[in-house]
Amino acid sequence: MPDYSELKTAFEKLELSDKPVIAHASLKPFGYLQNGADAVVNAMMASFKSVMMPTFTYRTMVTPKVGPPNNGITYGAEEDLNKMAQPFTPDMPADKMMGIVPEALRNQPAAMRTSHPILSFTGINAGEFLNTQTLYEPLAPISALAEADGYVVLINVDHSVNTSIHYGEKLAGRRQFIRWAMLGDRITECPGFPGDSSGFIAIEDYLRPDIRRVDMGKAFIQAISLQRLFAAVRELINQDPLALLCQRSDCERCNAVRGI
Repeated sequence: MPDYSELKTAFEKLELSDKPVIAHASLKPFGYLQNGADAVVNAMMASFKSVMMPTFTYRTMVTPKVGPPNNGITYGAEEDLNKMAQPFTPDMPADKMMGIVPEALRNQPAAMRTSHPILSFTGINAGEFLNTQTLYEPLAPISALAEADGYVVLINVDHSVNTSIHYGEKLAGRRQFIRWAMLGDRITECPGFPGDSSGFIAIEDYLRPDIRRVDMGKAFIQAISLQRLFAAVRELINQDPLALLCQRSDCERCNAVRGI
């Protein structure tokens, strides 16, 4: 049952105090955690130069009846979900699938959030990275973080939730997609939407020598340089254009990459 002090000690063992990080987290392996998500956020803020997390909002999305071909989507198939779509607002909570730690970070008084209607990021002391995002370059904050020698920090999660791998795919020339979202009183086209991530766990073996890891009983924290991550993704895709795709036959985005 760790507390803030133990978390801070674990983060400090990564030796990244002068680095900006993008983090992904699950609290469940910690068991009972005093002050919960806030303890994780506060420990990260005390341990890293800046902290950024994705605060994506998929409930803003709508699917049109027609659209561009080979887009990894079935047009006209989500009419019921379209009726429940909500316009993005700056205070819209991140989707629950993101976990509760991004929400704890977003609710910090010093936090800043980007305005992308689907793929927003939030962070503290991260304005120089967050400000690079545009509607056409939704993953630009990850690129900017990498240029500043940033790291990915994974707290009790594997690479299947590692959003930064999507930017590595983009660098390798992998297909990106178009999606649509409600923004104010209109529907906005959102290019640069990434593919499926459930196959990303396959990169683990290639990164293991460069991963910094701290174990805390059943829990763990690991970190990898973004530059090293991008290099590994590009190398894998250059060797095999189908690398890191999932194996589900019904995955429309992975099938679009395969040309199926």
